[in-house]
Amino acid sequence: MNNYYLNVHEIMEITGRKEAWCYQLIKKMNEELKKKGFITTRGKVPRKYFNERMGLDQ
Repeated sequence: MNNYYLNVHEIMEITGRKEAWCYQLIKKMNEELKKKGFITTRGKVPRKYFNERMGLDQ
């Protein structure tokens, strides 16, 4: 497991949602990051950003 990025299977485990939904979520988050000027990785999202957006790092 990579500590920096989450992949679709890890997001499926965290959210309990199906693969297609998780890929859409990754795509949406990566688009948000691109608009902020970040370089993104297809099919993965930074763990910190995911936790922040999902309200999990409280």
